[in-house]
Amino acid sequence: MQLEYRTKMIVKTKKYQLDSGTYIKTGLANVLKEQWWTILIAVGIACGYFWIASWWWISMAILAYLLYVLFWLIQFAGVTQMEQNKAMFDKLSYEIDSRQILMRLNARQGMPINWSLIKKVEKSKEAFVLTMSRAQFIYLPYTIFKSENEIKFLETILKRKGLMA
Repeated sequence: MQLEYRTKMIVKTKKYQLDSGTYIKTGLANVLKEQWWTILIAVGIACGYFWIASWWWISMAILAYLLYVLFWLIQFAGVTQMEQNKAMFDKLSYEIDSRQILMRLNARQGMPINWSLIKKVEKSKEAFVLTMSRAQFIYLPYTIFKSENEIKFLETILKRKGLMA
């Protein structure tokens, strides 16, 4: 009988607290990227200028798009104020491996997130953004990782899962 030993690489991050400004900015950017086509509606309204020459068409198109952006801005700002979403803005550490992401509040309390819940991943200059839905995402700044190797390991996992190119 042969024993097989496997060492599982687990990335354990430092504690990090997502501030509400970063949440609002990232969430709004995600929605505007996902729903880019809404600007075409505003352009379509502005094209009414060619039908009846009036600056009202253009000003109303701009106003409509600004109201749309304001709607989403209020939605994301509201999420930061709701009691049931308080856990999203607590100081959390993360344990990441090829099976799951474990969000830890402390040594005894944590919540596992399966990779199947992650819809897409974006890598920016300062962080990984793991998107689950319009309003739910995990923001992992590079500063919470203990070494460059952990960042590379996370990238490898994300590529294997088909979440990042």
